[in-house]
Amino acid sequence: MWRVGSRFCIFEQMNQDTTKHQGKRRQLVAVLKQKGIEQAEVLKAIGDIPRHLFLDSSFVDHAYQDKAFPIGAEQTISQPYTVAFQSEQLQLKAGMKVLEIGTGSGYQTAVLCHMGAEVYSIERQHELFRTSLKRLPALGFKPKKLIFGDGYKGFPEQAPYDRIIVTAGAPAVPQALLGQIAVGGKMVIPVGETNQKMTVITRTSNTNFQKLVLGDFRFVPLLEDKN
Repeated sequence: MWRVGSRFCIFEQMNQDTTKHQGKRRQLVAVLKQKGIEQAEVLKAIGDIPRHLFLDSSFVDHAYQDKAFPIGAEQTISQPYTVAFQSEQLQLKAGMKVLEIGTGSGYQTAVLCHMGAEVYSIERQHELFRTSLKRLPALGFKPKKLIFGDGYKGFPEQAPYDRIIVTAGAPAVPQALLGQIAVGGKMVIPVGETNQKMTVITRTSNTNFQKLVLGDFRFVPLLEDKN
């Protein structure tokens, strides 16, 4: 769980999280509220977590704009509204087991950890995997496990999961992921080729699923390892 005092003490000592940054986060939270984000735990995570520490230094001055930015390996950090929207749709409760497909910069991972989830996160780009493996614990976040591998296959070793979140656009819902949702659990996944529909899939029994299709979003593609 997030301990605000201890972590911000570390940031202050490192001179990495200033009152200016904190003020910009408060402004960002206000923007997200105006866009319809309501869940207090999500807004608190966005307000507490220093997003600028998950970005290349060249983007630091723009870190609290509601925009996506490149993070290397032809990937992006999602815009804060997208992170907040997906997190809200998960309807998370503390202690839930969550599988994240696409660690990326680790920012969404940090949000999930802040909300009290037990997070297993998979990243297929080794450069991003290695960076998040160092960055997250350095900032005080402790996911249960970071995995270097193919997100299409999920992580069956720890299945089933209460929640699955996919942070890249899938042309279709991967069947392997459906099988790793616990009965009563949910998966939030953007589905589509160029533009995606945010889709919430709830597993209602061993064989039945309900699908809710929400608004349009745009993600980098979810890539499958063909080897």
